[in-house]
Amino acid sequence: MIMTMIELHKNAEKTLEKLPLNQRHRILRAIYKLPQGDVSPLKGRSDFRLRVGDWRVIWIYQEYGILVTEIGNRGDIYK
Repeated sequence: MIMTMIELHKNAEKTLEKLPLNQRHRILRAIYKLPQGDVSPLKGRSDFRLRVGDWRVIWIYQEYGILVTEIGNRGDIYK
């Protein structure tokens, strides 16, 4: 099994800190399974989105692994 390094951007960490503990754990479990899960590329951009219920995780591939750039509610994340 190949391990992929996953890094959270400061903005993504701040969003996670504000969430209730059970929601935070659910999102983190999904993040650490990347690139598996309900993943799709974003049109016109080089990043991807991971769907976790009503939450979206925006991430990109980098040379060392995966960088999670944003975490937000499905209605607000794409604005």
